Amino acid sequence: MTTLAIVGATGAVGSVMIDIIDKRESVPWSEIRLIASPRSAGKRLTVRGREIEVVALSPAAFDGVDIAMFDVPDAVSAEWAPVAVSRGAIAVDNSGAFRMDPEVPLVVPEVNAEQAHERPKGIVSNPNCTTLSMMAALGALHRAFGLRELVVASYQAASGAGQEGIDRLQDEIAAVAGKGVGHRRGDVAEAIASAGLSAESPFNAPLALNVVPFAGSLKDGGWTSEELKVRNESRKILGLPELKVSATCVRVPVVTTHSIAVHATFDGPVDVATAHQVFASQPSIVLVDEPEAKRFPTPADVVGEDPTYVGRVRQALDFPNTLDFFVCGDNLRKGAALNTYEIAEELVRR
Repeated sequence: MTTLAIVGATGAVGSVMIDIIDKRESVPWSEIRLIASPRSAGKRLTVRGREIEVVALSPAAFDGVDIAMFDVPDAVSAEWAPVAVSRGAIAVDNSGAFRMDPEVPLVVPEVNAEQAHERPKGIVSNPNCTTLSMMAALGALHRAFGLRELVVASYQAASGAGQEGIDRLQDEIAAVAGKGVGHRRGDVAEAIASAGLSAESPFNAPLALNVVPFAGSLKDGGWTSEELKVRNESRKILGLPELKVSATCVRVPVVTTHSIAVHATFDGPVDVATAHQVFASQPSIVLVDEPEAKRFPTPADVVGEDPTYVGRVRQALDFPNTLDFFVCGDNLRKGAALNTYEIAEELVRR
């Protein structure tokens, strides 16, 4: 008998977790417990056809829980994941609170599932959604060719900034729709201001009809927190502490699904045909790469899907042992809820 808890069950990613559980043919849980903030306690949500009452976050809420999946802000995870462990649960955390802790494994089941079973603190961490969007593809290529260097540009959806990001993008789209703006400098900003939207935005600049080459918070050297996460988390997941990584993270006017242009250099020769075979052999990757038919993955095709989609696979012309390709992954599913749930399944499988 195994009990699973979803902490943050009423949030955006918590809702996706419930949807994932609902769509599984079978689940290994004898009980599913829904936990959220006190203001959400008492709500009733349906999971696998059964109505379950949400309980308030408290130490007693974890009594009898075997695995607790956390989708809450960093500070909440930092406080409550150790509490869950102290009450006998394994915590699987989707926040950034523990990702770079050397005593907490950072796990993508397709890449390093075995590390989920080595957890000195009783906690397993889920990577950032941007890193996750490319990790199934990179892990497969690394096993085949040996990854040496990585240069990426991400095109990140508004939902990566939470519900606030989604609301802001949709409000901006409404403000500029049908206005014929975008032909002159200041058009978009003026339309947004005239619609009465606040000058404060999670994107630092208008996102509608625009792209914003900044995601996360500013760090040393002009890098952003999102860019450093790609570097540091890729190294940890792949077990390559000296991996050379450079990332540029960009917000784009897409609601959900991150895209990444990947430039990956390997230890020896690589070719497109073999890369296609590697991708096609992975059950969590969908290869969509037909240049003549102009078929390739886009966020609109991938949103709501569990697998990672890969296309535009090319052998770099001027860089030896290097492949360029394009990846799309739903940042609320594989980028958050699905990977967290797959870690929980991996834990209970053992």
